[in-house]
Amino acid sequence: MSEIIERVKCLIIGSGPAGYTAAIYAARANMKPVLYQGTQPGGQLTTTNEVENFPGYPEGVTGPEMMMQLQAQAQRFETDVRDGWVTKVDFSGDVHKVWVNDVKEIHADTVIISTGASAKYLGLESEQKYLKLGGGVSACAVCDGFFYRNQEVVIVGAGDSACEEAHYLSKLCKKVTMIVRRDEFRASKIMEARVRNTENIEILHNTETDEVLGDGQVVTGVRVFNNKTGEKHDITATGFFVAIGHKPNTDIFKDYLDLDETGYIINVPGSSKTNIEGVFVSGDAADHVYRQAVTAAGTGCMAALDAERYLAAKDASFEVSTSTYN
Repeated sequence: MSEIIERVKCLIIGSGPAGYTAAIYAARANMKPVLYQGTQPGGQLTTTNEVENFPGYPEGVTGPEMMMQLQAQAQRFETDVRDGWVTKVDFSGDVHKVWVNDVKEIHADTVIISTGASAKYLGLESEQKYLKLGGGVSACAVCDGFFYRNQEVVIVGAGDSACEEAHYLSKLCKKVTMIVRRDEFRASKIMEARVRNTENIEILHNTETDEVLGDGQVVTGVRVFNNKTGEKHDITATGFFVAIGHKPNTDIFKDYLDLDETGYIINVPGSSKTNIEGVFVSGDAADHVYRQAVTAAGTGCMAALDAERYLAAKDASFEVSTSTYN
């Protein structure tokens, strides 16, 4: 362990719209924030090709481009953006202790958690085998779709993300087969209409994945079954994409923070406060309802304002900055 302990006024764990927005507000409030980007700098939005519903982008923007802009804006106000990820915390005392990469120890006056969520997989042995081999299983169509140009692929899921990824793949692939467990979509009507109206997307309702097929190195197909009749059949495919949701990245906080049954951090209603004073949460680490970039950014703003007010209440010499609000 490092013998030198760093003391910071505001530590932001994670990036993405929530983390970077919190950094912008915290920096403008003279809180000198230190932000660790985590294992996926920029968060989930870096895997989204087209963002069309974030205010201020009438022509749309790519997720990676937006994250680069947010990071640059945070750094413009002198946010200390660092590589690395938090591996351990101790919120049991008055000092918020955090360890980065199991080595560096930081003591923070305030902590803003913006760790987001990670993609879920089906958990099939065959799925995990080809995922680890890098042989055709993916949870990011935007990241890996290029490798399946003019090929046939399968995607599992029925929500907005699944529809978005299926539509993206349809522009690259010869055919996209969507596996939908129920007889209806969970996606918004506009996203459902988009995939239904795309000629090279085939939708199989009441269908589930039985096994990912392959030659030991790469995916060659998918065996599915109808959950009404039990009938099985094989689909030829070189790529298997999973879009069934996400798990909040909150495991390291479970000994100190209140989590719900699925692992989302429970915040005080109407605020970003957690059950630990001086620790705040923003973005998808707490939001299991909306999970949108714009709402994540909004809660990043809330977390920075709450952290600023917390510091002001503890230290009369730290004044709430009016520049924060404009």
